Amino acid sequence: MLGLKLPTDPRWVNIVEKNIDEILTDHAYCEQKAASTAISLIVTFPEYTDLVQEMTALAREEMAHFKMVHDRIIARGQILGRDRKDYYVLELLKFFPSGGNRTVQLVHRLLYAALIEARSCERFRLLSEELEDRELADFYQKLMVSEAGHYTLFLRFARQYGDRAEVDKKWNALLEYEAEIMKNLGTRESIHG
Repeated sequence: MLGLKLPTDPRWVNIVEKNIDEILTDHAYCEQKAASTAISLIVTFPEYTDLVQEMTALAREEMAHFKMVHDRIIARGQILGRDRKDYYVLELLKFFPSGGNRTVQLVHRLLYAALIEARSCERFRLLSEELEDRELADFYQKLMVSEAGHYTLFLRFARQYGDRAEVDKKWNALLEYEAEIMKNLGTRESIHG
């Protein structure tokens, strides 16, 4: 369903198991950045009323997820650590050239967001199936369902606002590029790394 060209190496879960606190901090910031992305789309493209409506709801949901992760951090007797660079996202954002008209810019941002949500969904599925901590595994199973919905939302808007054939061509090229990025990731205690 997600269309990802390279699945996450299941051994990534071993890194997660040994670094749960780091993963939770990274995950919290991922949720915060997702909310920021939704807000940024509202600010940058206010003329797309249906997008504004959906991004308003999404920003609320992502901040609720942030709180859920933050609450887990507190329950573990930890504090939210500092944000770190997300090398996955930094590499991903190099794919599309900058510039173009507003519609092209919007479609590119929506495709990036769809792919980030798809990879998050895939990683959450892996955590839900492989983590020994069953409570945390159940937590990730619930979040996996949300991420899948977000992925389809962004992809649907990209196809709605852009030429469907062109959007699908760009989407497939982006998926291929992302697979190359993933070959060098999966060794860090982060959601995407």
